Amino acid sequence: MEKKIFIGADHAGFSAKEELKPYLEGLGFLVEDLGNTMLDLNDDYPDFIIPVAKAVAENPESKGIVIGGSGQGEAIAANKVAGIRAALIYDEYSAKMSREHNNANVASFGARVLDVEKMKELLRLWLDTPFSHEERHQRRIDKLNKE
Repeated sequence: MEKKIFIGADHAGFSAKEELKPYLEGLGFLVEDLGNTMLDLNDDYPDFIIPVAKAVAENPESKGIVIGGSGQGEAIAANKVAGIRAALIYDEYSAKMSREHNNANVASFGARVLDVEKMKELLRLWLDTPFSHEERHQRRIDKLNKE
């Protein structure tokens, strides 16, 4: 079964999104782009990020990638969707721990903070890091899922 990734970005993350798609396909992922499909300097990130989060929530084996200027608003928007654990990824530690301890299913990147090559490096680490399944981490996720 092919691994699926949903991806979305506003104008600030549009260029990075376009560069990440073939990279992810090269890693063996089926990538579904939920927009924006064109550069529009007046677009609003929730219009693309919330559909990514909903798609990941409806497809629990999938992952999501959201990209904006800082990644902050994108993570906030994604986390409004039940079942989503979106993490702002900005370095190796945040990439690894968000998967290992939090079982993050959406990665949020800031295109005005990281260049695409760094995003690729951090994304690969994020995708390759499994959830630890330690009792304390699962217990905490279970508490989040009750809300």
